[in-house]
Amino acid sequence: FTYFSRLGSASSQSIRKFSCVNLSTKQLNVRNLVSYEKHQVPTNAIMFITAKGIRICVSADQRWVQTAIKHIDERRAAKRK
Repeated sequence: FTYFSRLGSASSQSIRKFSCVNLSTKQLNVRNLVSYEKHQVPTNAIMFITAKGIRICVSADQRWVQTAIKHIDERRAAKRK
Protein backbone atom coordinates (compact mmCIF):
# COMPACT_ATOMS: atom_id res chain seq x y z
CA PHE A 1 0.00 0.00 0.00
CA THR A 2 1.13 3.57 -0.52
CA TYR A 3 1.25 6.42 1.94
CA PHE A 4 1.01 9.24 -0.57
CA SER A 5 -0.80 10.22 -3.73
CA ARG A 6 0.40 12.10 -6.79
CA LEU A 7 -1.08 15.51 -7.35
CA GLY A 8 -1.70 16.86 -10.81
CA SER A 9 -0.89 15.33 -14.16
CA ALA A 10 2.54 14.55 -15.56
CA SER A 11 2.41 17.77 -17.59
CA SER A 12 1.59 20.03 -14.63
CA GLN A 13 4.47 22.11 -13.32
CA SER A 14 3.47 21.57 -9.70
CA ILE A 15 6.49 21.67 -7.40
CA ARG A 16 4.86 19.49 -4.77
CA LYS A 17 4.04 16.25 -6.56
CA PHE A 18 3.16 14.21 -3.49
CA SER A 19 0.64 14.76 -0.74
CA CYS A 20 0.21 12.85 2.51
CA VAL A 21 -3.14 11.06 2.47
CA ASN A 22 -2.62 8.02 4.69
CA LEU A 23 -0.31 8.19 7.68
CA SER A 24 1.87 5.32 8.84
CA THR A 25 1.65 4.49 12.54
CA LYS A 26 4.98 2.62 12.58
CA GLN A 27 8.11 4.18 13.98
CA LEU A 28 10.75 4.29 11.26
CA ASN A 29 14.44 3.59 11.61
CA VAL A 30 16.09 7.02 11.61
CA ARG A 31 19.23 5.59 9.95
CA ASN A 32 17.20 4.82 6.81
CA LEU A 33 15.83 8.37 6.50
CA VAL A 34 17.68 10.85 4.33
CA SER A 35 15.23 13.72 4.00
CA TYR A 36 11.80 15.01 4.97
CA GLU A 37 9.12 17.45 3.89
CA LYS A 38 6.55 19.17 6.09
CA HIS A 39 2.95 18.98 4.91
CA GLN A 40 -0.04 20.88 6.25
CA VAL A 41 -2.60 19.81 3.64
CA PRO A 42 -4.72 17.71 3.85
CA THR A 43 -3.31 16.91 7.29
CA ASN A 44 -0.40 18.05 9.47
CA ALA A 45 2.20 15.45 8.55
CA ILE A 46 5.85 14.82 7.84
CA MET A 47 6.85 12.96 4.68
CA PHE A 48 10.11 11.11 5.29
CA ILE A 49 12.17 9.98 2.32
CA THR A 50 14.31 6.87 2.76
CA ALA A 51 17.69 6.13 1.23
CA LYS A 52 15.86 4.01 -1.37
CA GLY A 53 13.60 6.93 -2.32
CA ILE A 54 10.50 5.59 -0.59
CA ARG A 55 8.19 8.30 0.76
CA ILE A 56 6.41 7.58 4.03
CA CYS A 57 4.02 9.98 5.73
CA VAL A 58 3.67 10.08 9.51
CA SER A 59 1.81 12.28 11.96
CA ALA A 60 3.89 15.35 12.80
CA ASP A 61 2.97 15.33 16.49
CA GLN A 62 4.64 12.05 17.47
CA ARG A 63 7.71 12.50 19.69
CA TRP A 64 9.95 10.17 17.65
CA VAL A 65 9.16 12.18 14.49
CA GLN A 66 10.59 15.37 16.03
CA THR A 67 13.70 13.42 17.10
CA ALA A 68 14.12 12.03 13.57
CA ILE A 69 13.81 15.52 12.05
CA LYS A 70 16.50 16.81 14.41
CA HIS A 71 18.74 13.88 13.49
CA ILE A 72 18.34 14.54 9.75
CA ASP A 73 18.99 18.27 10.23
CA GLU A 74 22.15 17.54 12.26
CA ARG A 75 23.38 15.12 9.59
CA ARG A 76 22.79 17.76 6.87
CA ALA A 77 24.63 20.41 8.93
CA ALA A 78 27.60 18.07 9.45
CA LYS A 79 27.86 17.47 5.67
CA ARG A 80 28.01 21.22 4.99
CA LYS A 81 31.09 21.73 7.20
